[in-house]
Amino acid sequence: MGTWGTAIKSNDTSSDIYADFFELYNEGQEPADISKKLIKDNKGLINNPDDCNNFWFVLALAQWETKSLEQELYEKVKSIIESGQDLEVWRELDADESEINKRKIALDKFLDKISSDKPKAKARKKKRFKEPVFDKGTCLTFKLENGNYGGAVVLAADTRTSYGYNLIVSTRLNQSNRPTKKDFGKSKVLVASFGNASFGNWKNEPKVTWYLPDRFKKEYSDLFEIVDKIEVDKDYTPNGTEIKASFSAGWQHIIESVNSQLEYEKDKGETKSFSLTELTKRKKWWNF
Repeated sequence: MGTWGTAIKSNDTSSDIYADFFELYNEGQEPADISKKLIKDNKGLINNPDDCNNFWFVLALAQWETKSLEQELYEKVKSIIESGQDLEVWRELDADESEINKRKIALDKFLDKISSDKPKAKARKKKRFKEPVFDKGTCLTFKLENGNYGGAVVLAADTRTSYGYNLIVSTRLNQSNRPTKKDFGKSKVLVASFGNASFGNWKNEPKVTWYLPDRFKKEYSDLFEIVDKIEVDKDYTPNGTEIKASFSAGWQHIIESVNSQLEYEKDKGETKSFSLTELTKRKKWWNF
């Protein structure tokens, strides 16, 4: 559960479901049909105790904004909030009490909001095509908490959908000098095994994520510096099955995941990784 705030939409799950709902809504589909599809397509989220509340909350929000909030869903969300169930999830994910109090305020305001009718349904919008922030193969560097330089590589620049995603893999680069193209070429993928309230629990999974361009220029551009470009032979698509990847609008996760993993490894030891070239290079048919 990638989280960057306590508001209803300030996490990866809510951001993705909200975007999916209104993509279909703006195409002319009816809210009831969209809701059924999202429930059918997201059984994994619904059955995940860390993410299910976020799914129901944002679905209720989307229905409320389109004046189609179902009474059954309203009662479900009300029960989750009034019982404190969602706050317990945050506690189990090691959120501090300050975050939990902010979350409670956000939930109470949200429940109050959807308890009254919205005067007018949200208007449908014409689809707007967004451009990816970075070209495929771009090597990015950034400063880590320990003062060293870290790095990430853009595996894909999405021009097939209207969202303009970039697929980015965090690497294990952690060095005092600014990395070069050669350093990126020899780098290893960050395999995450840490767990915290902001990111959820990772179990030896490569940190590969599709990032939306929406908030990059205003909120995150100062965090990153372009080093160079490397060749990426493989093709990845947001709706494809080429690689297991999450979706996010919070570009700071590229950096924070490295910091969290390095902190985790101080006690647990280094997590086994693999070469970046496994994600960038196609295997030649003549390699036996």
